[in-house]
Amino acid sequence: MTTPVLNVDKLCKSFGGVHALSDLSFDVRKAEILGLIGPNGSGKSTTVNSLAGIFPVTSGEITLGGTRIEALPEYERVARGMTRTFQTASIFPEFTVREQVLLGSNVTRTSHPLSSVFGIGRNSDEDRALEKRVCHILDITGLREIEGARVSTISSAQQRFLMIATALASAPQVVLLDEPAAGLVAHERRTLCDLIVAIRQMGVSVLVIEHHMALIMEVCDRIVVLNFGQKIAEGTPEEIRNNRAVIDAYLGEAA
Repeated sequence: MTTPVLNVDKLCKSFGGVHALSDLSFDVRKAEILGLIGPNGSGKSTTVNSLAGIFPVTSGEITLGGTRIEALPEYERVARGMTRTFQTASIFPEFTVREQVLLGSNVTRTSHPLSSVFGIGRNSDEDRALEKRVCHILDITGLREIEGARVSTISSAQQRFLMIATALASAPQVVLLDEPAAGLVAHERRTLCDLIVAIRQMGVSVLVIEHHMALIMEVCDRIVVLNFGQKIAEGTPEEIRNNRAVIDAYLGEAA
């Protein structure tokens, strides 16, 4: 895991006179799970929104697969291989589970973007390959048994897994998971841990922003810690657990 897929170099983001991010640098390597943690207001959400293209950066560089993307709009970043989830479920309530996942694959299609959802041209090689990928995604996210259910009828936990499935449908190089464990109970968090590892096994890199420290410490290869918009530490879970600056700023002695 040595090849950087995503590189962030001296990223700065200001809102008026407020410096939300200051000279933030880190990378995400091929098929790596990188955690991004820090106290409330540390800059985690600003980082994700800047990477995804929702916030224009003030300065600095974002490189994805060797190409600088900080000036590209959000949809172009998705097309180039970066996708994300949100802290709250983003769904199409009248779609079935399978239809929403298929819709997430639009960016990868060369034929009509709605063909797989509404049955146009399903005999193409592209559609067969897409069906195979969607089936795999439904399997690893635990949604295969409810693929025909309307999204509005499934549980909040299932909607969270559906967000991840929809993000994976675009065949990303990197997926940004923003607070994926929010609202999940213990056994659902266990399923989420297994899913994040399965995503890595697909060859996809994962940047996970999460407050649930047991999950972060279990699944991440490395962790970046923010405080007041700056990186204060980076290392393995064990190194972060024993880092005095991190303990003082965020984890506390019990960690």
